[in-house]
Amino acid sequence: MDIIDQAQKVKAQLTAAGAPFELTQLDQSGGVVYRNAPNNLAEVIESSRRDDESTFLVYQDDVFSFSRFYTEVDALAAWFHKQGIVQGSRVAIALRNRPEWAVTFAAIAKLGAVPVPLNSFGQPKELWSAIDEVMPKILVCDKARWNKLDTHVDSNTFDVLVVDDNDKATPDVSHYQEVVASYKHSETVFPHLSILPEDTALILFTSGASSNAKAVVSSQRAVCQALFNIDFISAISAMTSPKVVERIMAKGNPPMLLTAVPLFHVSGLHAQLLTALRSGRGMVIMHRWDPKEAVKMLKQHNITQFNGAPSMVMQLFREPGFLSPTVLGNMAGLGFGGSGLPEVLVDLVLKEMPNHMVGSGFGMTESNGVGASSSGEMFRVSPKSSGMLSPLVKVKVCDPIGDELPKGEVGEICLKSVTIMREYLNNNQGTQQAIQNGWLHTGDIGYLDRHGFLFVVDRLKNVIIRNGENIASVEVESSLMLHHAIKEAAVFGIADDMVGESVMAVVSLKRGQQVEEDELKLHVAAQLAGYKVPSTIHIVEDDLPRNPAGKLLHSQLKQTYGLRK
Repeated sequence: MDIIDQAQKVKAQLTAAGAPFELTQLDQSGGVVYRNAPNNLAEVIESSRRDDESTFLVYQDDVFSFSRFYTEVDALAAWFHKQGIVQGSRVAIALRNRPEWAVTFAAIAKLGAVPVPLNSFGQPKELWSAIDEVMPKILVCDKARWNKLDTHVDSNTFDVLVVDDNDKATPDVSHYQEVVASYKHSETVFPHLSILPEDTALILFTSGASSNAKAVVSSQRAVCQALFNIDFISAISAMTSPKVVERIMAKGNPPMLLTAVPLFHVSGLHAQLLTALRSGRGMVIMHRWDPKEAVKMLKQHNITQFNGAPSMVMQLFREPGFLSPTVLGNMAGLGFGGSGLPEVLVDLVLKEMPNHMVGSGFGMTESNGVGASSSGEMFRVSPKSSGMLSPLVKVKVCDPIGDELPKGEVGEICLKSVTIMREYLNNNQGTQQAIQNGWLHTGDIGYLDRHGFLFVVDRLKNVIIRNGENIASVEVESSLMLHHAIKEAAVFGIADDMVGESVMAVVSLKRGQQVEEDELKLHVAAQLAGYKVPSTIHIVEDDLPRNPAGKLLHSQLKQTYGLRK
């Protein structure tokens, strides 16, 4: 039996009646759910409660045991309750990654209220736009964010709680440390919650890589089914990769995750923070992404798992210390996702990590991260794919007029699942464009192969049409990345009266490397069809701009270089 047949058999076993991941039909529309998934985020927080001193969160020199974490969660929830936060109230979080972010999220969810994580990297205008969109009753922020917002705040619209190592430096607001100290021994009686599956659980903002960020509203059912789906992925990966699991278990290292992606994104919140909490694992939090510092932390904390954007993983491989026995020897797994993984990265992972649980996947904020995934032996069978579909998901690939295409043909990927968002907040037009007849139009193009593996080719907006030929920008980027001198590459289309769109590239070089534009064009021409070769390649010294999720900002580059033909 090959690995694909084995995976299908294991999937059937895990989802059968009476099995841990038993599926049951939700309604007449054909949607299915995991019968044993948690019902709401408040249940997730309480069912994960531990009062021991084992390490949960590490941030710089600060360590939160599970006991300390839940003590602060209860104290903050008591304060929220006194401030009038009830089931359904919105509380915004504008914090950089730190333990108090996790405490705040859990305290909000404990009350049945709605956490609204904001992009902490946003400029004042962006932060205020998000705040005006969601109209929170309380804003929890750090001093840096407060300094950006303070000059425009209307104290009558919402309360402010500032997380600051020096509380007295920020007057006229409430302070996290004082609140926790005051309510640590509170005997607050919390109200009984009656949370329905369709009640709002969470509002997350999209990354805004190709358009303005949208506020994604998800139900309790959608979020909790997505969290349980992560458990399913772990289970099927382990059962189809027994030798990898055996090697991991033989090492005996306690699981410890290094988190560098923003917690305000679904990849940081669902797949890392909430999964670590539910499984009782430790998590080391980076203040900001730096590959050298990451390698140092991998060694110092005996990290066993790292999940990040492909660009982060590529940067790790370029750090000499990452491939040392002290780092790879401790690591059990590595995860990354996104469209069109660079071939050079896939080759590196397969070569350098043959005994690790390596995985990738495809999901988005609007689907609560659910879509397709592969890990362990499944990843090695089809490393350039995003994996096999989740049991919760139906997928169809459509042509521009919405007709479904057969397997193997490229079109827009559309998803149907109980994990799909309810709506974009205050954006009926955007919601109707995104969800049509129950199908989420992802804006990604790709195809399904005959085995059911999903291949994501590119973002629909990043497809270049040159003389009627479709060119996936990520394919050209991957080709450029194979050149020894290239550190990063971004490719996009520029309006051209002769051919419709011409192909333009912007590349940054590795330290100490030099290369000419013509050499790079010849390099691409040796691998791809002539019409895919960039007409212009800009070579720059600085790193290319990315959003906090690690995605290249093609629109910014296009605006900067688009007129420089």
